[in-house]
Amino acid sequence: MGAKQPAMSPSDLPVTEVLDRATGPRRAEADELLALFSEISGEPPVVWAGRIIGFGEFRYHYQSGHGGRSPLLAFAPGPTKHTIYLPENFSERWPDLVARLGNARASKVCLYLTRLTGVDRGALRTLLELSLAEARSQAL
Repeated sequence: MGAKQPAMSPSDLPVTEVLDRATGPRRAEADELLALFSEISGEPPVVWAGRIIGFGEFRYHYQSGHGGRSPLLAFAPGPTKHTIYLPENFSERWPDLVARLGNARASKVCLYLTRLTGVDRGALRTLLELSLAEARSQAL
């Protein structure tokens, strides 16, 4: 019996299947996010953990001994919101950019956008570029 695949792993699931979880106007927004993430990362989209669209990959290892793989940039479209995965404590480190975004909610590593309407695309792009640079600098 083979080893169990970690939950946060790339899969062969078609990207369109995950994009289609966003409905109505959010579906077009998911396409916009896909284009933006592809442009910024220069990487093709791959589905991770069955629900996250990731771009590129890096390996990490903590002093605790825990390590793994993660996409360089990632987001998850959904029926009620888009979730963008960013570096830990991003909202404390880049508060001016988060404030410029407009209608968004932040947690420790996630940015939640109910809709892209009214979101400052320049602030979002800069936030993604900073996140990508950090992920690449931490890659093993």
